[in-house]
Amino acid sequence: MSSLESTRLLGNGGHTGHKTLPFTRRIVDCMKGEGEPSWEESFKFFIFGTWLNILLVFVPLSFISHNMNWDVGLVFCFSFMAIVPLSKLLGEATDQLSVKLGETMSGLLNASFGNAVEIIIGVAALLNGQLRIVQTSMIGSILSNILLVLGCSFLAGGLYRKEGLFNDTGAQASASLMTLSCITLVVPAAYASTTDPGMENYCSNPDECPTAGLLFISRGTAILLLGAYCAYIWFQLKSHPDLFIAPSSKNDDVTVALSETDETEPRMGTAAAGVALLLVTVVISFCAEHLVTSIEETTAQYPISKAFIGVILLPIVGNAADHVTAVWMATKNKYELTISICIGSSIQIACLVVPLLVIIGWIVDQPLTLHFHNFETIVFFVSVCLVNLLLMDGKTNYLEGLMLLTLYSVIGLAFWVA
Repeated sequence: MSSLESTRLLGNGGHTGHKTLPFTRRIVDCMKGEGEPSWEESFKFFIFGTWLNILLVFVPLSFISHNMNWDVGLVFCFSFMAIVPLSKLLGEATDQLSVKLGETMSGLLNASFGNAVEIIIGVAALLNGQLRIVQTSMIGSILSNILLVLGCSFLAGGLYRKEGLFNDTGAQASASLMTLSCITLVVPAAYASTTDPGMENYCSNPDECPTAGLLFISRGTAILLLGAYCAYIWFQLKSHPDLFIAPSSKNDDVTVALSETDETEPRMGTAAAGVALLLVTVVISFCAEHLVTSIEETTAQYPISKAFIGVILLPIVGNAADHVTAVWMATKNKYELTISICIGSSIQIACLVVPLLVIIGWIVDQPLTLHFHNFETIVFFVSVCLVNLLLMDGKTNYLEGLMLLTLYSVIGLAFWVA
């Protein structure tokens, strides 16, 4: 069985060629760049490797429109479009950097940068006091992954094959962690809605001045979720890796041949990939700042709500390239990779990004909590329940994809008028 077939839900792992060398020795060899593409070849591939990079023209337009005080709608659109190719470049740099770091380190690298765009947008919104944008964009990212992307993947795969197979035990382990994260949002909502201390309001907008009890619950839960996520990484990479291996099928030879052609090729030097990763992260942070600061005026001037921007639009920006990859893998009958992108990314957001933003808000004195609006909590809960039911048997078809897409469309309509 090829390495890609045994890829775990963290995504970019599976490179096992350096197990015998100590980690420090691998780092030194990586920096030397011996036998690797040159810096010129690396950045030529990085910049001209895909037609999607044509959209990089929106990066300078984002800076120009923001600094020259153009119409706020243009600032929003330019910044929105600029982040799409940048998120693809961020993923490419992460992939290339993981090639020589070994299986465990590449998995941890993906855990750190797999949702870097969401973290950057979330931190930018947090520092600007846009707490509702932080909450809705995080919920939207999860819903986009488990409903829109997974639904499109199941539908596309079902059009090519009558039935798709994946490891139901590993998928259920991941879905169970998603359920846990969902419950951690229900508890603060229940506390704020049903208890006397939770219902005490000290200002007209409870989101901006939550009670001390709600802050305590949210921050304590955030720490516990980070611990659960660390345990999940260990479970996935070390103690139970066999649960995340695709089941054998009659077409093993074909699958192996296809997998070998899809492995990440070393097209960039490791040091060049690291520099590229740093540069793209910095540029994304500026574009995210421009995007977030334009949201308030955009919603005031145009008939679009903050909820719709946060739940529907911003998630598309952060993971557009990964979404295409997930669908493409499903059409090639590689549902383990599809689930690694969709469910694995959702777990990272729910159990890593959201708790991390709560703790960052604690540090910078922004009262971000896990108390989402009741409507958002209910939507999240029913979505996770549907995904759990569909993953239970380890099989999928186009009808299950249609179910997920139907629910996502209903949610989109609801948030449009929210």
